[in-house]
Amino acid sequence: MAGGDEGCRLYLITPPALEPRAFADTLARALDAGDVAALQLRLKAVEEDALRRAIDLLLPVAQSRGVAFLLNDRADLAVRHGCDGAHLGQEDGDHAAARKLLGPDRTLGITCHGSRHLAMEAGEAGADYVAFGAFFPTATKQAEHSATPDVLEWWTEMFELPAVAIGGINAENCAPLVRAGADFLAVVGAVWNHPEGPEAGVRAMNAAIAAA
Repeated sequence: MAGGDEGCRLYLITPPALEPRAFADTLARALDAGDVAALQLRLKAVEEDALRRAIDLLLPVAQSRGVAFLLNDRADLAVRHGCDGAHLGQEDGDHAAARKLLGPDRTLGITCHGSRHLAMEAGEAGADYVAFGAFFPTATKQAEHSATPDVLEWWTEMFELPAVAIGGINAENCAPLVRAGADFLAVVGAVWNHPEGPEAGVRAMNAAIAAA
């Protein structure tokens, strides 16, 4: 998951609840609709067996299309199931231990809210990217933290590590984040809840990124 010179790219996060077999077809169509850098499987409050089943069904869909498959919260399962990496929040265990577990070939992303301090700590812990947000109100999760585009500007001027922007981002509001230097835009609703379907959501996001 390289950022920087490639310009800004789309980073998809799965809906918070899904039926893996049915969702696999939806996912395939969405990924075929345009450029997507990564897919994060983010299922909260599911049994581990259900999570493993979702990984086994959805990982091949992403990897066969050259899309990095990242698992939310669980670096251990990411390694065991051949995921491309893991994304950890601030409360999701020991980041340095996760880095060690993932090894040099898998991606580690860390949520840093709007905090410059947390972002620098993440870099020191060996993160491959830092995620800032929420930039806009979001229906997907209760946003206790907010971020503004100036944190992206500061980060990209100071550090080489890619930055992901997250939180209520859609085709209508993303331009300031692209211009501020975000390497990736992480979206949920902008794609999965698009009125014309996920394929249209991917196309709209890619068009908005290019226009910005």
